[in-house]
Parts: sequence; structure tokens; C-alpha cells
Amino acid sequence: MTPTLLTPRPAATLILARDGADGPEIFLMQRTLKASFVAGAYVFPGGAVDPGDADPYWVDNAEGFTDREASRVLGLDQGGLAYWIAAIRECFEESGLLLASDASGASPGPSELAALRARVAAGEIDFNTLCRQRGLRPALSALRYLSHWITPPGLPRRFDTRFFLAAAPAEQIATPDQVETINHAWLRPADALAMQKRGEIELVFATIQTLRALSKFDSVAAMLAHAEALEAVPALMPRVSTGSKGRRMVLPGDHAYAEVGKLDPYGEGQAWSEIVAGQPVRLSERVRRVTAPNPGYMTGPGTNSYLVESAGQLAVIDPGPEDERHIEALLRDSGGKLRWILVTHTHIDHSPAARRLKEHTGAEVLGMPAPPHARQDQEFAPDRVLRHGERIAVGDATLRVVHTPGHASNHLCYLLEEEKMLFTGDHIMQGSTVVINPPDGDMRAYFDTLAALLEEDIEWLAPGHGFLIDQPHRAVRRLLAHRQAREDKVMQALRRAGATTPEALVPLVYDDVAPQRHAMAARSLLAHLEKLEAEGQAVRDGELWRALD
Repeated sequence: MTPTLLTPRPAATLILARDGADGPEIFLMQRTLKASFVAGAYVFPGGAVDPGDADPYWVDNAEGFTDREASRVLGLDQGGLAYWIAAIRECFEESGLLLASDASGASPGPSELAALRARVAAGEIDFNTLCRQRGLRPALSALRYLSHWITPPGLPRRFDTRFFLAAAPAEQIATPDQVETINHAWLRPADALAMQKRGEIELVFATIQTLRALSKFDSVAAMLAHAEALEAVPALMPRVSTGSKGRRMVLPGDHAYAEVGKLDPYGEGQAWSEIVAGQPVRLSERVRRVTAPNPGYMTGPGTNSYLVESAGQLAVIDPGPEDERHIEALLRDSGGKLRWILVTHTHIDHSPAARRLKEHTGAEVLGMPAPPHARQDQEFAPDRVLRHGERIAVGDATLRVVHTPGHASNHLCYLLEEEKMLFTGDHIMQGSTVVINPPDGDMRAYFDTLAALLEEDIEWLAPGHGFLIDQPHRAVRRLLAHRQAREDKVMQALRRAGATTPEALVPLVYDDVAPQRHAMAARSLLAHLEKLEAEGQAVRDGELWRALD
């Protein structure tokens, strides 16, 4: 039975902060132990946006803060003002703290606030009526939009929540409503996190991440200034996954995020967010991944081998290094049906196992011969040399060959046309840029073949190292932009230095890279220089390079 994927309900949360003797403190409330959602957890006041939060009354009593402006800040077409109102209303109903004042700028005193809140809790009046009768206007200008969190799929209740930050109102007394909340505390972010780690309080994932972010600031003013300066607030929807230590949340930007969403769209938590050598992972009806036990600086979590199967026929893409355990894993998972061994390129972590697999299975080896350079698998001997655009039928599936020189002159990608999945080898890696190492590595060719991928109809990248990558065209554009930015730094450094050596340029161009990685960075720097030379922008005179413009 297919699980139901609930639509998140619009909601708003208000984070109240005050300056304490030892640093800023954050207001947290404990939810009732009988709550159907995050029972017993300490949270920021907040809740769902109600229809009354969009009452036209607020448009005329919002201190000049229009719905158009509120919606712009939240990235909505309309209806944004209701989130600000909901944050203030929910905070008042749950805690008794009210960010509002009358026309003279005065706020109700503690006793009046308690009485007004009791009337709302009893159902005598709602928040809108209260504000109308008392002439109160919510202090919308005091709120700063901080973050946007969406509850993961798979939970019984889901919210699409906007988090706001404000200085706590002075001389007001917080009290739990004893319905939704039963306790409260003012805590420094670091103290709250330490208490959670010790098991003294429970915090949900979004609260933990928010407290970590706020723990960097030494005053409420600094927190508010940070929120005010935010140019964009991305939506963050954690996804539940499994790791070696059990349940684990992943966020946009985490390497496993896209893959977890693809493999577990209903949030059941069964997709792994770690790559484990030898553990087969089914990526689709046709594709499985088996990773070699060769993690390292150049290989990330290890080299991926992909098994593509359709209508009883099977191909492996990148058999990997000559590692006995990996070869045994591939033989076990191929079930004796292996007919083709496809190689993206002949670096020693991608192709050497082809020989052993062929010996055991008789499968046909396909790829391009190794160029005569170091760290190439010179023993690789394809039974058939592939050409750009050639198609290989694997049962009812089709793999199209895409020649992508740059990282290596003989580099091939393979496009599984039925799934729009591109197996990228080392043309595109996850988590780092690939080294372009002359003389076989060619930066100009790399730029050209990356740009050519923008014309391909693809939806997923299956890299030689790492997890599946979604939004492939965006990923390619980012790579091109990153490489261009690096090349611009090369040109700037050349212009400033005049005639200089690559060794002198490395710390200038790669000042954002750890010094222990400069040796490999120097190879890519040389590739950039050779590209600039080919384009007439730089010239080499012996060991020295200089800009031509």
C-alpha cells in the first residue's frame, strides 16, 4: 500500500530573544506530553496560519507594512502578511507574550494581558476581535524573517513554517497555556544544545539547527542584524534517512539529499545517507550501485560501479580497481548475467577490474584505449572501441556514448536514455572539482564538454564518486561558473605579478584551498594556463608565464 504524502500546512514561529548576564537567551516552551506532534519537546512559540490571520483588518493596522512587502520578503505572490500575524498571535496564545501596542505606542500591562489571554483561551473572543476592541496593532516591524522549514515527508503532521526573530517584549511575564504548552525556559542557545545532548530536554531538528545558528552571536542586536541582512532565505526540508548510527536527518546541500528523496519519496527512512563499500543500492528499476572499498582524497567514499539491467541483460559501468572484495561483490550481484563491461576512462581506480570480470564472465569490454601517460591502466584492452553518439542496447534499455575529454582524453559518459540518467565517471564528481592534469588533461576541452551537456536531456547524474545528483543542468552551470571564477583569478594574478612561475601563482590562485592540496591544484593551474595560452590570453616563455592583455 502506497503511503499518503501529506501537504504541509502553512505555519509561523516566533523566536524571542533577550540579552542575559552571560549572553543572549532564547525563549523555549515545552509542548504537552499528550500532544500529537513532537510531544514533550521544547520549541519556539508558533503554529498554523489561521484564516483570521488574513483578515483585511490587518492590512489597515500593520504599521504601513503591506501584504505586498510581506509576500516579497517570504517569496510569495500574496498572503505573506498572514504569517507575521500568525507568529504574533500564536506566541500570545501559547505564552502570554504579546508584541503589540495601541495608537500611543503603549502595550497592555501584565494583569490586563493575562485577562485578555484568558478570554481568548476561553473562546469568548478571538485574537482579531481582541485587537479591534483594544485598538492594538501587532508590532510587525519588530520581526525579522530568519528561516523557512518544511516538515519532512512521512510524519503524521506536516508544516511549512516561516521562522521569525524578535527581541522579547520588556516587562511581560510568560506563562504556559497548560493546553499546548506546559513549561518554559529562557536559555542561552549553547546551554539548550548541551541540555539536549545530555538528554535533559528534547529538541526537534529545526530547533537544534536554529539554536546552532544563533549560538554564534553575542547579543540580540547582532542576531537581528544578521536576520536583517539576509538576502535570501531558502526553504529547508529535512529528509529522514538511515546511517551507520541509525536514523539521520539530511538537509539540502548534504551529498545524500537528492538521492534520499528519489529512493524514499514518502519519508519512511529506509534510504541510506552513507555510502558503504560492497553494499548494493538500487537506484531505479534498472540501476544498482556497488562502491569499491577504496575511499581517499582522490576517490571520496570510493569508486562507484553501476549495474544496468533490463530484460535479463546486464552491463556494468566502471568495474573499478583490481580489488578482490569489489570484484567478488560485482560477480555476486551480477548473477552470472553480465554481458558488457563499459569503462568511462582508464584511471587506475576505474578500469583494472575489467580484466578479472571478463575472465569470469566472458563479457565484452567496451571503452577507449589508455593514453600513454602516468596513472593510466595501460593493460586495458577494449574488445570494441566506442565512438561518440554510439548506442548500446541492454535488453529494452539504451546506453548512449558521450565522449567527454577534459579530465582524460579518453573519457566517456553513458546516458541511460530511458531514465535520463548520465553516468559521469570523473567528468563530474560530487563534493569536489576534478583535477585536470596535463598533458592528458585539457581544460579547454573540459569547458567545451561540460557546456555540451547543457544540450542533453538529462535528469540525474550518477558520478563515479558519491551519490546521485539532481538538477544536472544547474550542477553543470555551477561547475562552469566555478572553473571560470578560478580562471579569472589566474588572469588577475598574472596581471599583478607580470612574468611569473606556476609555483608562485598557486598560493595566490588557490588561497581558498588547504596547502596540503596545492600539489594537485598546481596541475589544474597548469591546465588553466595552457587554455589561456591556446586562447591568446597568456604566453609562456620558458618557465615563466605572463598575461597578454
